[in-house]
Amino acid sequence: MQYKKPYLTATLAVLLVVAFLATSIISYFISHDSLRDQISEEALPLTSDNIYSEIERDLLRSILISSLMAHDTFVRDWAISEEEKQDPILRYLKEIQNRYDITTAFYISERTHNYYHPSGVIKTISENDPDDQWYFRTKEINEPYEINLDFDTADRGRLSIFINYRVTDYNGNFIGVTGIGLSVDRVAQLIENYQQRYNREIYFINRRGEVTVRGSQYEGADSLQKRDGMSRIATLILANPSASASYQTSSGETVYVNSRLVPELDWYLIVEQAESAADSRVLDALLANIFIALLITALVLMIAWITFRRHQKRLEEMATTDKLTGAANRHVFELIYNHDIPAARRGNNPVTLTCLDIDNFKILNDSYGHQCGDNILRSFTEIVRNHIRASDTLCRWGGDEFVILMNGFDKQKTQQRAEMIREDIENHLFRCDGEYVNVTISVGVAEYQNDDSLTDLFKRADAALYTSKKEGRNRVSTT
Repeated sequence: MQYKKPYLTATLAVLLVVAFLATSIISYFISHDSLRDQISEEALPLTSDNIYSEIERDLLRSILISSLMAHDTFVRDWAISEEEKQDPILRYLKEIQNRYDITTAFYISERTHNYYHPSGVIKTISENDPDDQWYFRTKEINEPYEINLDFDTADRGRLSIFINYRVTDYNGNFIGVTGIGLSVDRVAQLIENYQQRYNREIYFINRRGEVTVRGSQYEGADSLQKRDGMSRIATLILANPSASASYQTSSGETVYVNSRLVPELDWYLIVEQAESAADSRVLDALLANIFIALLITALVLMIAWITFRRHQKRLEEMATTDKLTGAANRHVFELIYNHDIPAARRGNNPVTLTCLDIDNFKILNDSYGHQCGDNILRSFTEIVRNHIRASDTLCRWGGDEFVILMNGFDKQKTQQRAEMIREDIENHLFRCDGEYVNVTISVGVAEYQNDDSLTDLFKRADAALYTSKKEGRNRVSTT
């Protein structure tokens, strides 16, 4: 599959529109008496989902930008050259900040501990400074990045969401941390938009119940325990990653509450709606407003996609695909693996990895030339794609070796699919300079086991591939 964010964003937008409108309209016309349940079980959670989806979309975009920075050859070469001149990196960070409309961009050098910012070198970090502990924590983590909520070093009064991405040299040695920051003010603006759109009280709290981000129309105390009537349900909210409840104010008004934990921020998103605001006339107007707003959103997405599709397509292809075959490259494959595996584990779905290697590819290259080898690789990729689903990921692992990640297929089903691919390749005539060439492949299949890293899973699939080679090639083996 091609991992293209605009398509994913558009798909999610359509799904949210259809789900929200269908749920709201059907619930309203089925029975006005079910309005109370619809608010607490559908409307408020969907509002939470919409806000969380927008936050997650910004985070995924920010992670991709930070990843591109960390793997940029300019950043690596500049750091390896012992930071001879500061102006190039400062201009680079300024360009990133302006191009992607982000709050800040930064690079921290492991060699000098200089904190590079678009405005210059703003400090030298130290292990003794509590404000700098995030850097030394990022240095030691096994993951390529971390998401950190902290005050901006360049503006200590600004709370920001940082993507801290490890930078390594070409030998894998740690040389620094780079990334971008998003101001929490964006989250506050998101709250403002949704409060005006849905006429609901929306705010964030930390794990102690203290209100951290709120809209301008927020009314009440600065913690759940002190808000009128909420002390009874505060423990329920803080003890669960998501909850739906209701409480009564001192004036006797019933208020419905939905909460969900946003793990990236370690905050709870709280959405409230008073029962008095949920009469049929207001709900009818609300549905009309949602429809208009979502229609405008769809039009804006369409116009934006048409305007920027060429630049976006070029950027994504450079960052995520193999130029010759169009298959995913190893970097994006690792990102997809790390994204799909937790989801598969939550859903208890099987995941398999298939290694495919073209038999005697070097002999074909030497006999017919590299142009013929390239044609074989392209045709091979097209044949494989005809046998896999859009949700599967085909990656060129290196040379003539490819891997396929299949979510929802166990080892037996994957073996059957691999056998179909092998037979199709064997029966296909590949054209090389007017001649037809027969090609075969050897295949190894392995199924994900608990706590497998990508390396572990690949080793077992590669071992199965080796078995196929050892037993005469042109076959499928499993482990």
